[in-house]
Amino acid sequence: MSLTSHRRHSHGQSLAARLGQSRVAARIEDEVRVTAADLVDSVAEARLKVATVRYKVQDEVRSKTEKLRSRVSEARTKLGDEARFIKSWIDDPMRTGSVTPSSPALARRMASFVDPSLPGPVIEIGPGTGPVTEALIERGISEDRLILVEYSPEFCKLLRARFPRATVVEGDAYALSTTLAGHLQEKAIAVVSSLPLFNQPPAMRSALAKDAFTLLVEGAPFVQFTYSVVSPVPRKGSGLKSFASDWVLRNIPPARVWVYRQPV
Repeated sequence: MSLTSHRRHSHGQSLAARLGQSRVAARIEDEVRVTAADLVDSVAEARLKVATVRYKVQDEVRSKTEKLRSRVSEARTKLGDEARFIKSWIDDPMRTGSVTPSSPALARRMASFVDPSLPGPVIEIGPGTGPVTEALIERGISEDRLILVEYSPEFCKLLRARFPRATVVEGDAYALSTTLAGHLQEKAIAVVSSLPLFNQPPAMRSALAKDAFTLLVEGAPFVQFTYSVVSPVPRKGSGLKSFASDWVLRNIPPARVWVYRQPV
């Protein structure tokens, strides 16, 4: 073989080898590229899962924190309201018939006898710190329809802060027509009372109910709760129709609701 042929043969083998190596390198490069892309996707997916878990944990922590804050706030409010009732009872036990506010269960039972679909104001007497007021709003009575008659200046201040759209009237519910003069533009669809009626003589209780019905539309209820087994409004000679609910045991002490209406 000549030197020239040998060189050509050597050069041809070298080119083929190089081409083969180039194909292998290209295939390896493609595989590396695919593997790298898969790795990037896996890392991105893992990061997304970690972020999702982190956000979920943060939301759960935030939710539980808010619930805890809400419970603490409710507990503080409840303790504050009970302290106010105790103070009010000590100052004037004849006007504050209980050392604790009405329970939510009792408040809801009282509010259940008011029909929110009827137009007109609702008069609440003796609202205290507002548990029945809240129940009336939950029942569907808009806050601006409520007229709250409260004797205690401290409770009035609290009610105005809690229910800014309601009309809070500081005065004597046992002179209801006089107290509401200028505040009631039309007859009400209900009077809801948390007054301790048994602290007053029968004649005074009867006079209160009679006065209240002059402010009500025909057929409207006078709603009153009591801890007693007998009617808080004397029924003899009143001419009123009355209904007594079952006992609300989730109240301290257990109570029941009486509903009075004038016969139509």
